[in-house]
Amino acid sequence: MTAPLTPHDPPSNEPEPGAGPTEPALLPVDEAERRAETRAELRQAAVVAAAVAVSGVLLGLLWAWLAPKVPLISDGKAVYLKNSEGEQAIGADGTFALLALGFGVLSGAVVFWLRRRGGVPLVAGLAAGSFLASLVAWRLGMWLGPTSDVVAAARAAGSGVVFDAPLKLAAKGTLLAWPLAAMAVHLVLTALFGPRDPEPEPDWTSGEPDVPA
Repeated sequence: MTAPLTPHDPPSNEPEPGAGPTEPALLPVDEAERRAETRAELRQAAVVAAAVAVSGVLLGLLWAWLAPKVPLISDGKAVYLKNSEGEQAIGADGTFALLALGFGVLSGAVVFWLRRRGGVPLVAGLAAGSFLASLVAWRLGMWLGPTSDVVAAARAAGSGVVFDAPLKLAAKGTLLAWPLAAMAVHLVLTALFGPRDPEPEPDWTSGEPDVPA
């Protein structure tokens, strides 16, 4: 007679002595570091948005100075364009657009140079600040330009005397010139000169060793 066979031991969930190490769970320290980094990026984005928005004051000053004036004339009863075929009104929009494009290129390049690592919050801050800067420049230019009360200006000038029309922006789409230019320049510079993620090294130990015959 043979001895009775003993049943196999039940499988154990503990790792075998020769097994590789398991991946450790995320530590609270890592989570705290990520939150601190996120807060730092948000602060940088807020600073960028505020700085770019304030620079809209300079655009407003230049627009009020360089934009062509639209001449008006009054006969005492109504106000007319002195030159009905003039392009001064279009020139005001074009001047704003060209200046805004230049400011957008400059702001996008400066932000990339100061914060090369970039990040989504920084880009969002640049876009928001650029749009706010366009709004500031638009309203400031209108305030610095000729009065918006055409009737009062005509009465003050008198009949048959030429006076300037209010400075206005007919094409509101030009307000997007600055943010679009800033985003395009920042995107191109990031693609050309931004930091690159290190390429993963090949794992040469993943193959099975040769088994001798």
